Amino acid sequence: MSMRELVVLGTASQAPTRQRNHNGYVLRWDDEVILFDPGEGSQRQLLHTTVTATDLTRICVTHFHGDHCLGLPGTIQRLSLDRVPHPVAVHFPAGGAEYFARLRHATSFYETAELLVEPIEADGQQVALRCGTLEARRLRHPIETYGYRLVEPDGHRMLPEKLAAYGITGPAVGELIRVGHLDVDGRRVTRAEVSVPRPGQRFAFVMDTGLCDGVYALAEHADLLVIESTFLESEAALAAEVGHLTAAQAARVATESGVRRLVLTHFSQRYPDPRLFHDEARTHFDGELIIAEDLSTVQLPPRRVASNE
Repeated sequence: MSMRELVVLGTASQAPTRQRNHNGYVLRWDDEVILFDPGEGSQRQLLHTTVTATDLTRICVTHFHGDHCLGLPGTIQRLSLDRVPHPVAVHFPAGGAEYFARLRHATSFYETAELLVEPIEADGQQVALRCGTLEARRLRHPIETYGYRLVEPDGHRMLPEKLAAYGITGPAVGELIRVGHLDVDGRRVTRAEVSVPRPGQRFAFVMDTGLCDGVYALAEHADLLVIESTFLESEAALAAEVGHLTAAQAARVATESGVRRLVLTHFSQRYPDPRLFHDEARTHFDGELIIAEDLSTVQLPPRRVASNE
């Protein structure tokens, strides 16, 4: 049975608080388990969830500011300690390769895990996965930064009553899906006659950035958008100066991009009350809104219904 959900390890920004650990987010998407931006303490936070280091198949780092990457050394060493039996791919901005090398070998350890080091070298770079495509987009921050989105290709949902009307059962259904048509009793039945389109799902991950084209490209039609909202609108000028978003900006991006479920995170320590982010975002976004909390789990929403269904 496939599982698609986000497990939140930490939601703080530059400085952790008593309630919020540094960043860390795990996306379970079928057979992919992707760790995004492992900040300091991520390895320990995993112990409070049902995710283990052995489950991880991929690590994605948006940029090399400490709150987004200082958990890398412990996480990488844990992969070797647990003798993870499969390769684990690691993606990060290519310009930060030296930082990654330092973090990877920050201390002495016996390396047994196989890391596939695959830096992001260009805006729009794509990585083919079994479940879809992982795409990176350049963001606007003082250092090289990329956001990520996972896009599942569109497919088809077969209609049992239509299949039954043509007497198509068993392995013939699989052949019809694969080939696109099937000859039955001298008549060619096309896939379109017995199915409806099934839009693929989309997940987007947007961390430290000011407003830019990359933000909108990542958020476009996302079923689940995880996006930073470091500041409130009262400090919009500061947010722009340091390359961050406000809750209002993040919410407007979600509305303009057709996002279904919005998760706000990466909160400045100056705001002890998370309800402030909710109240500000709600005035600009009327969809499903979640203010992320450490060690919470967020499900991807049910699939979109095809427009011609």
